[in-house]
Amino acid sequence: MIKCGGTAHVQDATPEVQNICDEIKPQAEKKAGKKFNLFHAKKFTTQVVAGTVYFIQVEVGKDECINVRVFKPLANGKLELQGLETSKTLKDPIGYF
Repeated sequence: MIKCGGTAHVQDATPEVQNICDEIKPQAEKKAGKKFNLFHAKKFTTQVVAGTVYFIQVEVGKDECINVRVFKPLANGKLELQGLETSKTLKDPIGYF
């Protein structure tokens, strides 16, 4: 059970999560200051607020990941990249940041 305001359990990325990553990739590249040839969602967790916040582990190179925080508002509004952590690996945990 998820506690109110907390994040859900971490799970493997779904096609829906990959679609979110595909959409926010240009925002992530701008924020990171570099282009990503690989941008593959690996794991994610969510937090339900006035919409959904996705915390996604994204593979961007050999043994290299970034974590992105993406807000998806209610009523199918525009996705917003709210945060990005660089210099991560597949072994690093994903959660609130």
